[in-house]
Amino acid sequence: MATQQPVSAQPPALKLDNIQGDILSGLPKKTETMYFFQIKDALKFRRDLVSFVPLVKSVAQVLKDRKEIDEHKKGHGQGYGHGHSVRPHLIPMVGVNISFSHIGFKTLDIDDKKLHDTAFLRGQRLDAGRSLGDKGTGTGDSFVPDWDEPFKQDIHGVIIVTGDSHATVNKTLHDIENIFGVGSNNASIVEVTSVRGDARPGNLSAHEHFGYLDGVSNPALIGFDTNPPPGPAPIRPGVIVLGHDGDPNVTDRDGWMVDGSFLVFRYLFQKVPEFDDFVERNKLKVPGLTEKENADLLGARLVGRWKSGAPLDLAPFKDDPELGADPQRNNNFQFSAELNFQKLCPFAAHVRKTLPRADLESLGFSTERNRIMRRGIQFGPEVTKKERADKKTYHGRGLVFACYQSSITNGFQFIQQSWVNNPTFPFGETTPEVPGVDPLLGSGPNRKLSGVDPNNPSFELVLDDEWVIPRGGEYFFTPSIKGLSDAIALAA
Repeated sequence: MATQQPVSAQPPALKLDNIQGDILSGLPKKTETMYFFQIKDALKFRRDLVSFVPLVKSVAQVLKDRKEIDEHKKGHGQGYGHGHSVRPHLIPMVGVNISFSHIGFKTLDIDDKKLHDTAFLRGQRLDAGRSLGDKGTGTGDSFVPDWDEPFKQDIHGVIIVTGDSHATVNKTLHDIENIFGVGSNNASIVEVTSVRGDARPGNLSAHEHFGYLDGVSNPALIGFDTNPPPGPAPIRPGVIVLGHDGDPNVTDRDGWMVDGSFLVFRYLFQKVPEFDDFVERNKLKVPGLTEKENADLLGARLVGRWKSGAPLDLAPFKDDPELGADPQRNNNFQFSAELNFQKLCPFAAHVRKTLPRADLESLGFSTERNRIMRRGIQFGPEVTKKERADKKTYHGRGLVFACYQSSITNGFQFIQQSWVNNPTFPFGETTPEVPGVDPLLGSGPNRKLSGVDPNNPSFELVLDDEWVIPRGGEYFFTPSIKGLSDAIALAA
């Protein structure tokens, strides 16, 4: 049993060399592999960790990597897109992080009770039917989600490896498997499955497969982000990192938990041709717009942003690519509900459901504790000509969704259960119509939303398909590097 040390009453300052790198700064990546494993020999695994921990990249190291990348671009890629046709080569670079499930900690005989998170302790497989709305069979503790078979098994942990290329990542994974003896008679872990994500090509990079710019509204952290772009107010660091101001259990964490964070993983498949077909079949009829513009407007009103990233709150009826590409403007809005109701943006639009801003703040509610740090990447091929012609998905593609928070019950689980799947949210005097569910992530027997027609906000659009399908997931805890070395790893 690992020795447990109580934390001090005063939350410590962020130690960037102790926090795993993906949490606050995001491991740089053109490709990423999530390697899910089971522990077969707990004692040997803990001893093998001694050799593995030096590979784990911290926030401080990631910040140095990002500075090196920026300097490389300035020195070798100036002017790309302005008369220069050669894109600068990528710097060979790799990042490694590791996280554990509750079952993993039990297997290692690590007492994780003071993580104080009922979702984490239950695990996502059971939570999928109870709180997340995933389809499946059975009820309660007998619920089995409609997931891919590997994710119906117990998963003890996940190793994240990111890099500039498949070759870089694959070599590092091979080295890691050697550390744990994978494939030998004395292996300490066995691979359950792996999921690989890749940045989309060219100008599609940073856009998810439906085509919309992703990752725009991650929160800025007080004490970490020194010059954040305009937008929602920065949040206290403890909303994301345990043991700091804003952590709901800051005074009752064991020492090895400080500087860690909960990781939520979701394997989300996207039915892109079907979504595009729905948008085309249900395009709006706003006077003065072409049929294509009316179709694009409907898609934007389902998402809450145009594909460029321009928010409807600032560009309600026509895309503004310059606005969408400008980080100083594209997140600087508040959904001023008392002024515009659903004229500018539907209450149930995806980005409004998942971060309601003034819809709650104008009623005196803070959304700080519900913020999450998203670290997803796309997977699968681009849509083929045949898929577009047939309006049907034949190849698996979607989002490797990942997010960090200091409380899954306040963060991801709450957002999905109380906002995304709740047709009456947002609520109050500012919502004369029933909002409906999030058209992308919302589940339930009666999927519809109001507000898609800016000239008739009470009109309810029936969502005749589901375009984002969960096919796996788990809840993990990402310990600090000191927690890994001092409390989880064991010297031989």
